[in-house]
Amino acid sequence: MYLTSDFRKGLKIELKGEPFLIIDFQHVKPGKGGAFVRTKLKSMVTGNVLDQTFRSGEKTAKPDIQEKNMQFLYKDGEKYYFMDMDTYDQSFLTDEQLGANKDFLEPDIIVKVLVYNGKPIGVDLPIFVELVISQTDPGLKGDTASGGTKPATLNAGAVIQVPLFLNEGDRVKIDTRTGQYIERVS
Repeated sequence: MYLTSDFRKGLKIELKGEPFLIIDFQHVKPGKGGAFVRTKLKSMVTGNVLDQTFRSGEKTAKPDIQEKNMQFLYKDGEKYYFMDMDTYDQSFLTDEQLGANKDFLEPDIIVKVLVYNGKPIGVDLPIFVELVISQTDPGLKGDTASGGTKPATLNAGAVIQVPLFLNEGDRVKIDTRTGQYIERVS
């Protein structure tokens, strides 16, 4: 069980028999009456966002979510297939379940697949991934690292801003939390 004092961004709780992720929370202590916690929750199953208020000290359940190391195999239409690294069982997630994370998946990457009541509901990506630039404008002689940026499409599908000196085929390190370029990888 979690108390409202345990709430933080990214915490997974169970509410009404469904797992939710705390997107935002605010502890409020009005001049009159008891303190309470105002939260913004995102359903990990449907993706719906819900505003919920809890009295201070109220308890919420921990969801029965397991994290399994799985390898991304391939995409077939709107389904993304993953293989369990321990049992070699395959399961899939849809475009909707993956959300923006799908733009950082390339074959053979190992991710943590979130499983709720035996069904996969989403993925936790590594914080940093290395991807190849598949399309961008060519770099010009004299462009330096301190200059501006240009858009680049990565081999997994994400479009990010990169320094002007990078070209197609360059391997770059990306922060999956923000989608920002970190560095060129040699």
